Amino acid sequence: MAATAETTQADVRAKAGKYLTFRLGPETYGVEVLKVREIIRLMEITAVPQMPPYLKGVINLRGRIVPVVDLRLKFSMPHAEATGETCIVVVQVTQPSGTKTHIGIVVDSVEEVAQLSQADIEGVPDFGSQLSADYLLGMAKVKGCVKTLLDIDRMLSAATVPLIEKVQSSS
Repeated sequence: MAATAETTQADVRAKAGKYLTFRLGPETYGVEVLKVREIIRLMEITAVPQMPPYLKGVINLRGRIVPVVDLRLKFSMPHAEATGETCIVVVQVTQPSGTKTHIGIVVDSVEEVAQLSQADIEGVPDFGSQLSADYLLGMAKVKGCVKTLLDIDRMLSAATVPLIEKVQSSS
């Protein structure tokens, strides 16, 4: 049993530090605050043809074309109407090639910047061999709630970056 506990702790990729937490429906997620470039109000998103439903399109952010991903759709959650709290969190993603790019992610609401210690973070539960949890850094316990910590680079790089490069080259 001790080996399992050690393995679980060894699998924790999340580091202690500051995380921006946000909500998608009833769930709360967090990303490393150093990956966050800015938080902006939901604005008009220009659709790009032949993209998967989760890639909503692009925005013009002070002269820079930024692709926008709807995390609800990326996570196979039901669509929700935008509210006054719906916003776009612009994150910097490091692609496998090492190139950095900005991507906007639509979230239902931003909660807070939480300071997490290593004691607050646990490994990702084993979901079985059929499900991949590569995009998860760990699970945080904050104020009695569980927050899923996302590896935003892995989550947005794997399937999204080739599409985003296509969008950026056609802009």
